[in-house]
Amino acid sequence: MPTTIVQNVHVIDTALEHPLPNASLVIENGRIREVAKEAPHLKDAIVFDGNGLYALPGLIDCHTHPTLTQLNLRALEDVPQTLMAARAANILNDMLMRGFTSIRDAAGADWGLKTAVEEGAIIGPRMFISGRALSQTGGHGDVRSRTDVHVPCACESALAGMTEFADGVDDIRKSVRELFRQGADQIKIMVSGGVASPNDPLECNQYSPEEIETVVEEAHRRESYVMAHAYGADAIKVALHAGVRSIEHGTLVNQEAAELAHAKGAFVVPTLTMPIHLLQDNDGGQALPAFASENLNRIRNEGFRAIDIWKKAGVKLGFGTDLLGDTYHLQSQEFLHRAEVESPRDVLHSATRVNAEILQMEGVLGVIAEGAIADLILVDGNPVDDLTYLQHQGRHLKLIMKQGTVVKNELH
Repeated sequence: MPTTIVQNVHVIDTALEHPLPNASLVIENGRIREVAKEAPHLKDAIVFDGNGLYALPGLIDCHTHPTLTQLNLRALEDVPQTLMAARAANILNDMLMRGFTSIRDAAGADWGLKTAVEEGAIIGPRMFISGRALSQTGGHGDVRSRTDVHVPCACESALAGMTEFADGVDDIRKSVRELFRQGADQIKIMVSGGVASPNDPLECNQYSPEEIETVVEEAHRRESYVMAHAYGADAIKVALHAGVRSIEHGTLVNQEAAELAHAKGAFVVPTLTMPIHLLQDNDGGQALPAFASENLNRIRNEGFRAIDIWKKAGVKLGFGTDLLGDTYHLQSQEFLHRAEVESPRDVLHSATRVNAEILQMEGVLGVIAEGAIADLILVDGNPVDDLTYLQHQGRHLKLIMKQGTVVKNELH
């Protein structure tokens, strides 16, 4: 692969107050070899002139579901995995065109989809997959109706890749080992109720401390970690005491739980956009099932307050979106919602440096620095000043590079 130079750009590092002006990036073999103050002259190098654009590390979304292509999850039982994969391919391509060069899948995707992206059969962000999320029987991942006594078959339908029921320490241990065998990068578990699950209250604790500790133990053996779907403060505390590293949503947190997360060095990935959108597009929730409408209203009202509690406790916040069905086009709106309670710099810090740390890729992703993977986007305005430059489905992104390969080029 020839050397590439991206010159005359203002490099944004969210850990610094001001961009590095008029810099040049030297890229070799998919990595950044040098961040130079003056444009080097290298024979046979491919040169892109940024002409004063702003260079930002490739964005990272740490809570995605590109395979959950319908809001009504039960409807996915009638969708074959081939159709699901074709739909997911379009979703992944659109994510990349919005500047998201890496995503963490929070249940649904498998090693086949991840490998298709790695091989270039599908154009999309690099994927860090969880495989099937672990749920107790009757937990958040159990979307069966009360009259359905059949255990879903992990075989043909698109829904089969979302959840695995595991109960008891021995069953859970075997399930975690199997998920890693199948290529999971991290393990996701459900430790509280959720918006879309019909049979469990939102703050219902799920999994015993011993069961959660077993998942954490097995993940540590693989030098990996556990991410936990958790809304209620008590469920959050149980998960943290058991060693869970990443709390997803965390909306109904209290001060005690937030201080525990900080003491444990855990991360939290808030997700604001989905409940706001669903309520707006469904007559304030009137068109939704009563349990879902009640849960969404509560989460929407508490979401911004929760971020304030987490931040005041000093907890590192990641960036995630948790979109489903026909809502993926709202991915970048999460920046605007987060900016209602945080500075644009802090939000971008979550979507770059903090998310890279969550993925155990600190210094490799989320930064434009020597030795980092060459994921970057060139923006026609400074998103630290105005996050609308990341809106409009990537219209303001004039160059997108993933691991040194240009996937979009509108430079003149």
